[in-house]
Amino acid sequence: MAFETAISGLNAATTQLDIASNNIANVNTTGFKQSRAEFSDIYTGSNLGVSSLAVSRGVRTAAISQQFDQGNVKSTNNNFDLAINGGGFFMLSDSSGTVYSRAGAFGVDRSGFVTNNAGQQLMAFNVDTAGLASGTPVPLQIDTSDVEPKASGSVTIGINMRATAAVVGIPFDSTVAGSYTNSTSMTFYDSLGNSHNGVLYSVKTGVNTYDSHLLVDGTEVTPTAGGVITFGTDGKILTPASGVVAYDPFAIAGAAPLTLTLNYSGPTPTTQYGDTYSVNALDQDGYTTGRLSTISIDETGRVFSRYTNGQSRQMGQLAMANFANPQGLRQAGNNAWIETFASGIPLVGTGGSARLGTVQSGALEDSNVNLTEELVKLILAQRNFQANAQVIQTEDRVTQTLMNLR
Repeated sequence: MAFETAISGLNAATTQLDIASNNIANVNTTGFKQSRAEFSDIYTGSNLGVSSLAVSRGVRTAAISQQFDQGNVKSTNNNFDLAINGGGFFMLSDSSGTVYSRAGAFGVDRSGFVTNNAGQQLMAFNVDTAGLASGTPVPLQIDTSDVEPKASGSVTIGINMRATAAVVGIPFDSTVAGSYTNSTSMTFYDSLGNSHNGVLYSVKTGVNTYDSHLLVDGTEVTPTAGGVITFGTDGKILTPASGVVAYDPFAIAGAAPLTLTLNYSGPTPTTQYGDTYSVNALDQDGYTTGRLSTISIDETGRVFSRYTNGQSRQMGQLAMANFANPQGLRQAGNNAWIETFASGIPLVGTGGSARLGTVQSGALEDSNVNLTEELVKLILAQRNFQANAQVIQTEDRVTQTLMNLR
């Protein structure tokens, strides 16, 4: 009997050694979660029906459970290195289906898919025009094509006219400095992304009254209606009532005609105050073509591509998952797990929602193995092994004594 009990103890000590050695081997593995052995004693029944005389038959490994506590987060210089602060897993796709991982060392393959070093593709939600995640997660693919240009159309202008400026008494001529009160330059873009020089001239023709003249590449553009701006005694625009001046289409060789609308009543409206002329706001909605510059990922997992023309696009939002019982997940290798009946079905969402942690770009989560603790476990497992081996030796000597009786 003692032989069997001691053998179970040797097996348990060996299991403990195996687990500790695996933890130590993965002390530098990104996203690795340490395991621990959980043991229970064995009883095979009572002696002669008296439960108080029941004798244990040894020990068995009841479970090998993984510890999903947070590992240290280490900063890197790669935007595609991702760490999760809190609960949850990245969703990855491979030939066998969907797997889950805390290891966030990703890159872009030749087809533009975001993958790890095992070739597993990072999953993300598609986003609608409002940037909201929707649908079923799909492999995240980075679009490296250029952004098509957008022709200028709406221009927002916020300037302050000098209330004490003198009335101009000569006809407007852009080449004559005294024929206008002030001027403001800007850049417009046509449908092909080519830039065009624009200059807006203001000519004070009377008390609180200005004529506006818009020139594109030196040629004046005709306003659809008037182009006269007047101010009230409070310094605010009186006419046009909407604060908007529209212009006739301006022909451009090889491109679509440029149709411009100038809005003087934007968030920073045009006024006539004091004795200082100032340009407080100047913005237009056109841009030239742009090449992909950088990829950034925010804490909720939204993936943005930024371009050389200053534009940005949201390419998707990372899909993350958590489980009712993460310890029920089965290890699949390559720092990944797969769901089981014990883990429950994946609870899929986006970073920072429900029980899902936030995403940190440019960082990796270290292994949560405590090396000192594992070395102590090795010593304890060695002692346990030696003690059980001593039991076998003792039982052997007792058996030999009985066999030597005459």
